[in-house]
Order: sequence, then C-alpha cells, then structure tokens
Amino acid sequence: MDINAFSNEWFTFGDMDYEAAQYLLDMPKRSNEIICYHCQQSAEKYLKGYIFIQGAEAEKTHNLISLCKKCIEFDKEFEAIMDECSDLTSYAVMVRYPFHIDLEEADVLLAIKNVSRIIDFIKSKTT
Repeated sequence: MDINAFSNEWFTFGDMDYEAAQYLLDMPKRSNEIICYHCQQSAEKYLKGYIFIQGAEAEKTHNLISLCKKCIEFDKEFEAIMDECSDLTSYAVMVRYPFHIDLEEADVLLAIKNVSRIIDFIKSKTT
C-alpha cells in the first residue's frame, strides 16, 4: 500500500467535507448542525490522514481529542490544535441524532474557523 496515496485520499475526503460545510453556509435555509458535522468530519479525516503518513493505524473513532493525542505522539506541535479538536468533537454524533442542540451562527463560524486551522496546520506538516 502506498502510504502517501492513502493519506491523500483521507485529505481529499476531508476537503470534500470542508467544501460541503462552506457550500451549506450560504444556503438560505441552512442547517447549522449539518455544517458543524461536516467540519468535524473534515478534521477527523485530516487527523487520520496524518496518522497514516506516520505509518500508524488510526483508530476507528470520531473523537478528535483522541486522534490529536495520537498525532502528538509523532509531533508535539499538534498540541497547538487540541482546543480546536476539542471544540469540534461533539459534532460527530450529537448533531446527527435527535438530541436537542441549539447551534447558532457563532457556533457555525467557530466550527469553520476551527477546521480551517486544523487543515492549515496539518497541511503545513505534510507539504
């Protein structure tokens, strides 16, 4: 298996989630929950892609904190994005099921900002 090609697939799918979040942001009747979900998914895929680049197996989890901790094992500088990972983690499950969460525009804008920072950080480590 070509590790770089496999990691690039993770990044490509992460980009698709990020682009979906951006697209949905401009919808007249937007779903804040779905936008935040796509932000979490994008970050998850980028973290897993980085882990695969390191030659390790990413655990099957949606917990970005756990994935970021795994990345820290390879590069302590990943501590810089731990807060962003923490903020996005709950959007993996809570927004997909009928739990009541009131997400406002500020939450959505923060989710977009957080995932952008995670993507930019990981890209800076892999290019």
